[in-house]
Amino acid sequence: MATPRSKAGTKGVPRHHRQQQMLDAATEEFGTRGYAAASLAAIAQRVGVTKTLLHQYFGTKEDLYLACLVPVGDRLLDTIRAAMGEHGTTGRTPLRVLESIFAALEGQREAWFVLYDTSLPPGGAAARRAAEYWTAIDRLAAGGTADLLRAAGSTDPLDADALRYVWRDLVATLVRWWVKHPDESPEAMTRRCARLFAAAAALTTDPALTTDPAALTTDPAG
Repeated sequence: MATPRSKAGTKGVPRHHRQQQMLDAATEEFGTRGYAAASLAAIAQRVGVTKTLLHQYFGTKEDLYLACLVPVGDRLLDTIRAAMGEHGTTGRTPLRVLESIFAALEGQREAWFVLYDTSLPPGGAAARRAAEYWTAIDRLAAGGTADLLRAAGSTDPLDADALRYVWRDLVATLVRWWVKHPDESPEAMTRRCARLFAAAAALTTDPALTTDPAALTTDPAG
C-alpha cells in the first residue's frame, strides 16, 4: 500500500510539517553560520533526518537557501511597506518601521542574516534574489528619508543620500544588537529605540549647537 503524500516525512510526521521543520532548521543554520559555512549535514541533524532526505525535499544547498530566503524577504518587505504606508511618512515613521521589523523577526531573529548574507556565491541565484530584496528595501528607505528631509526643509539630494546610508546602517546595527540580547522583546526594543531617538533629537535642539555651528566641530580634547 502506497504511503500517503501527507506522511512522506520520517517517523510518521506529515510532509508539510517535516518540510517546515527543515526550513526552520536551515534558516537557523544559515542565519547563524552564513551560507558559506553552513552545512547540509548539520541542518539534517538538527531535524533528525538524513542529508539524502533533505536533498529530496529541496535539492541543492542553494535551492534550500532560496527556500529560506524568499519567505524572509517577502515578510520583511511587506511589513516595511505596511509600516511606511499606514499614515504616510511622518516623524514617527522610522520608529514604526523598526517596530514592524522587530515584530516580523521575533521567534526567528537570525532570519535577518539570511537576507543580508555577504557570503553568498556572487552571481548565483540566491545572491541575485537577495539583491532584489535589498534594492526594494533600499528604495523604500530612500523615499522615506527624502520625505522626512523635505518636511524638515531640506531638498539637498546629498542630504537624502547620506541619510539613507545612515538609516540602513542604523537598522542593521540595531537588529544585530537585538539578536545578541534575546531577552529583549520587540516591544521593549521599540521603546528603547524611542528613547534613543529622543536623546538624539535633544542633541539637535541644544542651543549651544543650533546658535553656534562651530560647536559641532570643536575638538572636546581642546
